[in-house]
Amino acid sequence: MTLRHFINSTDLSADDLRKVLQLSTISIESLGRPLAGLGAALIFEKPSNRTRHSMEMAVVQLGGHPVYTRGEEVGLDVRETVEDITKVMGGYHAILAARVFDHNIVRRMANMSTVPVVNMLSDRQHPLQGLADVLTMQQQLGDLVGKTVCYVGDYNNVARSLAQTSALLGMHVRLGCPNGYQAEDGELEALQKLGAASVEQFDNIHEAVMGSHAVHTDVWTSMGQESETDKREKAFASFQVVSSVMKDAAADAIFMHCLPAHRGMEVSAEVIDGSQSKVIEQAHNRMHAARGLLAFLMGVNA
Repeated sequence: MTLRHFINSTDLSADDLRKVLQLSTISIESLGRPLAGLGAALIFEKPSNRTRHSMEMAVVQLGGHPVYTRGEEVGLDVRETVEDITKVMGGYHAILAARVFDHNIVRRMANMSTVPVVNMLSDRQHPLQGLADVLTMQQQLGDLVGKTVCYVGDYNNVARSLAQTSALLGMHVRLGCPNGYQAEDGELEALQKLGAASVEQFDNIHEAVMGSHAVHTDVWTSMGQESETDKREKAFASFQVVSSVMKDAAADAIFMHCLPAHRGMEVSAEVIDGSQSKVIEQAHNRMHAARGLLAFLMGVNA
C-alpha cells in the first residue's frame, strides 16, 4: 500500500477524489474492516463537535479504535517536538489525524510519519469539510460538472478547501468576499488550473450568488480571531445570506454552512432553517466522507 497523506484538498487528484466520494457512499459492510485491530490517533488542539464525532465513528465503522487526545496532553512543540510525537504515535496507530491552529504542524507530521496523516483542520485548510461539501452537493444536485458553487464570506480555510475540491470536479466557482478578505489572484489562477469550469470573484453578494446551484457561507469570525470581531462584523455586514440573496441563486439552489452558525449574522434563521438548507445532511456527511477517505488511505478499492 502506497503511503498517502491528506493535508491539503489538492493532495487528491480529480480521480482520487471521485474514488473517495464513491467509497463514502457504499455500505459499511462493503468496505470491510481495514482498521480491524488498529488504532487512530485523533489530536485536537482546537475543540470540535462534528470533527470529533464524525472521525471517531468513521474509525469505528472501519473496525478501528479511535484515541482522542487533547492538545495539552501531548504539548506539540512544548512537551515534545512535533517530530518526536509523530514518530512515537506512528508506532501505535495506523492513522494519525490532527486539528491544529498552524498548518505547518500537519505538514511537519506528514514529512515525518510512516503512516497516513489527516488534517482535521488548520488555519489554511479544512479538507475533510471540503469532502463533505462536495458529497452533499453531489447527492442534492447530481453530477457536479458544470454546476455552479458560490461561497460568501471570508476566503478562509473552509472556503479554500471548498473551492479547491469543487474545482477538481469541474464546477464553476464563484466567490463573494468583502475587500480585504478576498482570495489572491494567484489562488484564483490555481483554482482554474485544478479544473474549474470558471473562477470568478465579486465584492457584491448578489452578483456573486446569481444563478448559483449551491450557496455556502461560514462564520464571520473564526476561532482564534475573536479580537477582530467588531472589525469583521462591519466588513461583512452586507454579506449576510438572507432570503433575497437566495432568490438570486438558481430556482432549485441549496444553502450550505459548515456549522456552527450564528443566525442573524452570516445567515438569517429563515434561510438556514428553511427548505433550501442542507446543513444537517452536510454535517452528517462529515462522517461518511471521513469513512470514505480513511478507507481510501488504507488501500480499499471502490
